Amino acid sequence: MNADKFLVCGFLSAILAAQTTPTFRANVALVRADAEVVEDGRTLNGFTRDDFRLLDEGKPQPIVQFSSGELPLDLILLFDISGSMRPLVSTVAAASRQALQELRRGDRVCVRVFSIRSREIAPFSDDLEAVRKTIEEDVMHQKFNGGTAIQNAVDAAAHRFLSEPKGERRRAVLIITDNMGIHTRSERSVVRNFWEADALLSGLIVSRKHTRAAKTVLAVTNPAFFLMMTAGGMKGIAEKTGGDAMSATDPGAAFQESMRRIRSRYSLYYAQPDATPGTMRTIRVELTGDAAKQHPTARVRARTGYVVPKN
Repeated sequence: MNADKFLVCGFLSAILAAQTTPTFRANVALVRADAEVVEDGRTLNGFTRDDFRLLDEGKPQPIVQFSSGELPLDLILLFDISGSMRPLVSTVAAASRQALQELRRGDRVCVRVFSIRSREIAPFSDDLEAVRKTIEEDVMHQKFNGGTAIQNAVDAAAHRFLSEPKGERRRAVLIITDNMGIHTRSERSVVRNFWEADALLSGLIVSRKHTRAAKTVLAVTNPAFFLMMTAGGMKGIAEKTGGDAMSATDPGAAFQESMRRIRSRYSLYYAQPDATPGTMRTIRVELTGDAAKQHPTARVRARTGYVVPKN
C-alpha cells in the first residue's frame, strides 16, 4: 500500500490482515490525518493507535491503519524576499545552512521565493548539495524589495503540489518570513487547496530587534494598518493544515526543528464516510484514554478537514 497518500482506494484486506478492526467494503477510500502531539512547546512521542480518537464531522471513526516514524519528504522551501526581509538576509542564510542538515537521502526539495509575486527558483530535486547551492547562490542574492503577499505565495505552493503525482512521501511547505503581509485572498480557499494537495504548511517567523520594535510602533500608531498586515499572514492557514508557526529566537535551531517535526508524525487512516464529492469535511484528532489523563494539557496538531475526492 502507498502509505503516504491522503486518499487511498483499493481492497483493504491486505491492510486489515493484522488488525482487529471491522472489515470494510471493497473500493472504500481511506482518509489520512497526520498528527503530532505537543505539550508546553515540546513534541511528545511513544503513542499508539489506541491513544488517539478521530472524529469526522464530529462522529468517531475507527482507525483502520496507524503508523509512526519518519517518512521521506517532498518539501517546498518558500523564502520571503520582500523589502522588510532585507536586514535579515544573513540571518536566514545561516539558519538555512543549519536546517539543511536535517534533510535525508531520498528527500526532495523545491525552492521558491516571493514578495508581491512568487516564483520557482529550482524544481523538486533529491540532490541536496544542489539545493544548498541554490539557496546560497540564488536565493540569498535576490533583490530583497517590494511588498509581501504571503497568502498568494503559499497558495501557489499548494498548487505546485497539486501538479505533482502523489508518492510515498510526506508533503509540506516551509515558509521563512517575518509574517507581515498584505491580505490578498480568502484563507478558506488557501486551506482547501492544501487539503486537496495533502500538504501541510509550517512557518519560521524571523525578525530582528529593530524590526520587532517597528511592529510595536506600527501597532500603536496605526492599529488598523497593523491588523491588515497581520491578517495577511500564514498562522491561521498553517494551523488548519496541521502545521505550525515558530517564532525564532534562534533561527537555525528553529528551522531545523521545524523540518524534524514535519518529518516525524503519526499517520492515522480511517474509512471515508459517504459524502458528496468536492465538499469539505471536518476532522478532529484527540488523545483518549490513559494518554489523555497522563497529558491533560497536551494538544494534537493535525489538519482540521479534507475535501471529498471527485473520483
